[in-house]
Amino acid sequence: MAGGYHEPMIERSDARLLHAIRQVAPGTPLREGLDRILQGNMGAIIIVGDGPDVLNICSGGFVIDAAFTPQRFSELAKMDGAIIVSADVTRIARANVHLVPDHRVPTSETGTRHRTAERVARTIDVPVVSLSERLSSIAVYVGDKKHPVERARSIVYRAEQALRTLDRYRTALTERTATLSALEVQDLVTFRDVVGVLQQTELVSRIAADIEIDIVELGSEGRLIQLQLAELMSGVGDERWFVLRDYFPADSTGIEECLETLADLPGEMLFDPHAVAEAVGVCSKRSELDDSVTPRGYRLLSHLPRLIEEHDVEAIIGHFGELPKILRSTAPDLAAAIGISDGQARAVRDGLSRLTEASILDQLG
Repeated sequence: MAGGYHEPMIERSDARLLHAIRQVAPGTPLREGLDRILQGNMGAIIIVGDGPDVLNICSGGFVIDAAFTPQRFSELAKMDGAIIVSADVTRIARANVHLVPDHRVPTSETGTRHRTAERVARTIDVPVVSLSERLSSIAVYVGDKKHPVERARSIVYRAEQALRTLDRYRTALTERTATLSALEVQDLVTFRDVVGVLQQTELVSRIAADIEIDIVELGSEGRLIQLQLAELMSGVGDERWFVLRDYFPADSTGIEECLETLADLPGEMLFDPHAVAEAVGVCSKRSELDDSVTPRGYRLLSHLPRLIEEHDVEAIIGHFGELPKILRSTAPDLAAAIGISDGQARAVRDGLSRLTEASILDQLG
């Protein structure tokens, strides 16, 4: 497999942290206010949430209760205390607040402002943003997690590098699926061939997930990268789904759980074909990887979307049971199986013939 894969810096499951990052992304009112504070060579602590649990650790300050604007927000930062905004960042609740989190809560930070921010985030379930006047930097704290907010230029560079890596992995996936198609029409597929495609689709998906996080961080500045990502990922999810429909031991009801298991597989195990095979349940023993396996036909039939509907695909597979029998069928066989006209059946038969020929030619070329 192609090299260059790395573990994500932020897990896809960190929904709370991703939401907080989205709130401070370029193009948001809060980010505009934060940038104004930094441009004014000031520091600040901002709590995003004004519920009772927040007020319980507050002392002093002023009740503002005014609509949020970046200008008003940055002016209030001239005072020493923390600023409290509503959870949806539409209202400034309080300013110049003294925060008194539990001093027994551990913190790894050294500066007074960052130590307070980390303790608050670990004490109550709200995002806390800390701005360093000395370093001119922004950090977001959510629970035990800290996320330094990078400059947009750095994130764009990283995302562009990741897109290039994704392009290589996507090319490798296209080659693997083309090979699988050729093997399927010749009835020469092994479990190892199936697992190879699943490995590649998962690697592609993980790289894409990293880029999606970069897009979240870029906010309004990530639109071009988002378009490039969408183009590269077109059809990947469907490809993986149909591969599992073809080779998963049971029906489709367990495929979602199977995909979750695959997504949770540690990075180092993803390169082990047997570990992937066990995770998705296609074969249990390492010695079985080179055993032959026959597809049901979902993936190949999905390449004929203009000729047959989804319920027709189910009817064909329900009638014939496996791809080799479908490929050997005649137009009258297909017409009888799914109740379509002779003309439609001939079109489907011709489509299958073209797919068979193209698959073999792709492998030879």
